[in-house]
Amino acid sequence: MLAKLSFRNMKRSVRDYTVYMLTMTVITAFMYAFNSLIFQNELNKHLETEGMMEVMIGFATFFIILIVAWLIHYMVRFMLEKRSGEFGIYLLLGMKKKMISRLYMRENMLLGSISFLGGVVFGILLQQVLMTVMFAMVRMDYRLHISFHRGTILMTALCYGGCYLIALFRCRRKFRKMSIQALMNAKRQNEEIRERNEEFKKILFPAAVAFILMFWRWFGHLSGTGETLVFLVLLVLTIYLFYIGISAWIICYVRGRGNGIYKGQNLFLMRQFASKIRTMQFTMGTLTALFTLALMGASIALMFSEYENMVLDEKFPFDIQIWSGDTENDFVEEKKVIEEDVKVEAYYPYHIYTDEKNQVNTFMLTHIEEYGTIFLQEDGSLDMVKIRNFLESQNVYYEYDTYMGISDYNRLRKMLGYEEVWINTDEFLVQIKPRLAKEMEKLCGGMEIQGLKEADYLKCAGVCGEAFSQDGHNGADYLVVVPDAVIKRMKPYYSELAVKTEGEISGDLLKKLDRLLRKEDPEFTGDFEASYEEEDFLCCGSDKIINYAVENLVRDNLIPEVKYMLASLIIPLFYIGLVFVCVAVTVLSVQQLSDSAKYKYRYDVLAKLGLRSNQINTLILKQLMAYYLCPAILAIVISGKMILFASEKFVAMTGVPASPLKFFARSILLFFGIYLVYFSVTYVSFKRNVEEKLSS
Repeated sequence: MLAKLSFRNMKRSVRDYTVYMLTMTVITAFMYAFNSLIFQNELNKHLETEGMMEVMIGFATFFIILIVAWLIHYMVRFMLEKRSGEFGIYLLLGMKKKMISRLYMRENMLLGSISFLGGVVFGILLQQVLMTVMFAMVRMDYRLHISFHRGTILMTALCYGGCYLIALFRCRRKFRKMSIQALMNAKRQNEEIRERNEEFKKILFPAAVAFILMFWRWFGHLSGTGETLVFLVLLVLTIYLFYIGISAWIICYVRGRGNGIYKGQNLFLMRQFASKIRTMQFTMGTLTALFTLALMGASIALMFSEYENMVLDEKFPFDIQIWSGDTENDFVEEKKVIEEDVKVEAYYPYHIYTDEKNQVNTFMLTHIEEYGTIFLQEDGSLDMVKIRNFLESQNVYYEYDTYMGISDYNRLRKMLGYEEVWINTDEFLVQIKPRLAKEMEKLCGGMEIQGLKEADYLKCAGVCGEAFSQDGHNGADYLVVVPDAVIKRMKPYYSELAVKTEGEISGDLLKKLDRLLRKEDPEFTGDFEASYEEEDFLCCGSDKIINYAVENLVRDNLIPEVKYMLASLIIPLFYIGLVFVCVAVTVLSVQQLSDSAKYKYRYDVLAKLGLRSNQINTLILKQLMAYYLCPAILAIVISGKMILFASEKFVAMTGVPASPLKFFARSILLFFGIYLVYFSVTYVSFKRNVEEKLSS
């Protein structure tokens, strides 16, 4: 009998909590698909990944488990409260608590099993989509095929089942402590608005708004980690106090008979909204926090995705480029290795020169916006000690300025397909990274470059901002291009070999060049396949978020590697964001749909008072919109400042050709796409439930 009753109740729960069931199915599918990247990642066969994707997915899974466990516990407890009257009647009829507890656990385990099995089936398909996307990101072809790994299934089952069992055991312990009276009254506990100290509580609403405005004003100007952490803690507290304040403010407004309550059905809407916010104030604060984190995660993922699509190709403009600190290096052995793997169209060995001064370095450190005034003393004069220490201790700019002759420069431009440029004997050019080009155009007139004689100075003929491999190879950030006559008085600084090839380059060429490099190093005793290390002499420029400074650059080998590294960050962030949004909107939807039975009576009264069917539908729409949009808009306002601040810094430091607002806007569109699906399902179901009552 117990099994039959469990099955009947389970079918009823599937009907009442369809949104929850679908969400758990989707989350299981996400878990399965992303867990497969740990055990079935076929890109590991093609790339030297060193487990980065696996570590990041594991890290993301930890947060996913916490949120899913919270959702399951919330829903199990919520369903217990909704059915508490039923369980109280069971007790009155003579059933023991142990039997009722077992019945409830069995029902929930059946619900969980249905969602899990459906999620695994959907997850297998999603896994193929995910692998196709990842292979496309690294410019490889993927052939669809379904495969299974017991590690993927076991990890998904443990994560999912563990969350369910913990929630069920906690609810069972709570259930066993409840009396018959407590069970009969549990459902009615949240139906009353306890209006106490509302005049005091309503102050929290303007106070929360004021703090959020202050947050927008001061967040980008906080100094130090301590201040930022304090501000963020206060912000989290403000989120929760906001809902206490807005509920109290509405109640006081209704009490005071404000003019707005007499317009249309505003009184009804305000009382419903205040009641729901009051009973769910902690939950609404938690949902706002989830929405905020989801928006931030999606925005950061979109930033790195934009970098991967728009900037990465510019990082490696040459097919092959090799750096050497030996100015006498003729690259004979490197050429042999290259010719074994690829057909070469052209070689071009050359030198980067220096005059053993650092006037250009000093100019960069004291004029570009990125460094501000940190290398200036209080009186505005140069702090040469700080500049010297920076150049010696940081691998940003070389110790001395870097130069190139105009002939070498034009040969390299031709190799890259750029137009040649020419300068007069008394001029110089600045070749600089694309992200700094516009800024340097305004500044280069103030640079002083010595000509053939000590008293002669060249004037700036312009700035070139094309991609030119300036992460340590052709200078770090910048390269001063001077007439060939001037370059002759300078000293070779280091050697470079640029190679233009025909056709694709094999995946092993970079490994072979690294093997050759490490074997030539008498101090190297490790494995040549160890992760790339930045040499003390090789500098990378002022890029801070993504840097890649190594001696050997093979474009066709490096771009897939770097894209995969970025994917290891992008994919987990989207994973976390999607789950967080689904969890949050599920709670919102289930709360409204479970209360639809209570609202049936209220809308029936309104219909008897003269409201037409279309007016009731409009009222339902307004009620749901207020309830859904409140946490969403608050999350957008709070996350907006942090996202815009981070994206502005990201654009400045990476040179991504995009407006900082673009990432925030796209994350909101993604966010509201999911939001709209859940809202539509809730609205249709809610309206159908009310119409059933009105038609009866």
